Amino acid sequence: MPAHFTPDDVDQIAELARLKLTAEERALFAKQLADILAYAEQVQEVDTRGIPPTSHAFASPESLREDQERPGLNRDDALAAAPDANGEAGLFRVPRVIGG
Repeated sequence: MPAHFTPDDVDQIAELARLKLTAEERALFAKQLADILAYAEQVQEVDTRGIPPTSHAFASPESLREDQERPGLNRDDALAAAPDANGEAGLFRVPRVIGG
């Protein structure tokens, strides 16, 4: 891994990400990318021998429980509690969240 990034390196990355950068952004990102790689190299130097691999940072068997089947919410009750539902069709009406 390079110890530093040139503006040309940043341009190549920006092109892959389809970003247009100013000269100031190119210089800033070159420094930030170099700092990230320097930190990654620092983390790789940590001795992890004897530490078992984990899939979760806080994996604890005590936090897991068996699944228990429970009754769900009745459809009619759910529709009755909705502010704008079509009970005959069994549908909820919700506000549009994506512009059209």
